[in-house]
Parts: sequence; C-alpha cells; structure tokens
Amino acid sequence: MIYPIVKFGDPVLEREAETVTEFDTPELHQFIADMFESMFAHKGVGLAAPQIGFGRKIAVIDVSNDQNPDDKLVLINPSILRVEGRQSGEEGCLSIPGFREEVRRGKRVTVRAQNAQGEFFIKTGEDLLARALQHETEHLHGQLYFLRISALKRELMKRKIVKLQRAGEWG
Repeated sequence: MIYPIVKFGDPVLEREAETVTEFDTPELHQFIADMFESMFAHKGVGLAAPQIGFGRKIAVIDVSNDQNPDDKLVLINPSILRVEGRQSGEEGCLSIPGFREEVRRGKRVTVRAQNAQGEFFIKTGEDLLARALQHETEHLHGQLYFLRISALKRELMKRKIVKLQRAGEWG
C-alpha cells in the first residue's frame, strides 16, 4: 500500500514518535513493506513513519533507490551513537516538497537500532547514508531538517509554505 506523504504543518511531524515495543508481527512486517513501497513511489531515499501519519519510531532507508536489495535498512527505535567529521550538501524532505537547502551534517554516523524482530544492531554510514541516518532519526524526534538552516532561510521557507497553503497548493 502506498501511503500519502504528510506535509509540514501536520502536528505528527513535530512530535516525538512513540517507542515500538511489539516486534515480529505480521502487521509490523506489512507496515515496513508499505513504508518501502511508499518511499520508492515518492522517490525518496528515506522515510520515517511520522511522514505517513504514524507516530511510531520506525524509519526505512535505501540510498540505492531499490537498485541493491542489500542497501535496504529498517531502523526501529534508533539512536545516534556517534557523529564524526562534517559534510555540507543540499538536502530536501518528502514532507517539505519543492524546497532544498544546504545543510551541514556529520560525514560518518553510527546508530543503534532494532530490526523488525526486535534485535539490536549497530550501523555506521558515510556520506549520503550518514545524512539519511541523521535525517530520518531526527524525524522520529519531531525535528525537521530546516531546523539546521539559518533562521532567516527557515522563516522565508515557512512564508512560502503559508502562501502555498492559502492558495490551496499545499497539503
């Protein structure tokens, strides 16, 4: 099932998601499959459950755009353990379509998470994967990438979104 993407302005995007406590259920496995399907349909490399309206700490990432099955990553209840180095690059978000900004992030990032069976694992990623790990984990804590840009750019972005909302072209 392909879920629609929740856009900025929906409160689910700005609240901390709930910790997942039930694992290895048919419902969880189907939800994860639906998340990947939704992410690919919307041309993303990462998707957090709040972005499709579910306040649960689940995110999926695939920086290969479904070209390499080994790149599919499921993060449940993730936490960032270590951030090393720096990278700057243009970043966007499925929940803020049409906007991209230069964002500074860690170049190498290590997270601890659980898989669909509830088993803990540690994953380290660099470059685009590091960016995605940080971006999606922040979503699960109610934070959007524009919190990492200047206040002026963020305010300009919000004003443009308000104009789009008034014109009925947003959400």
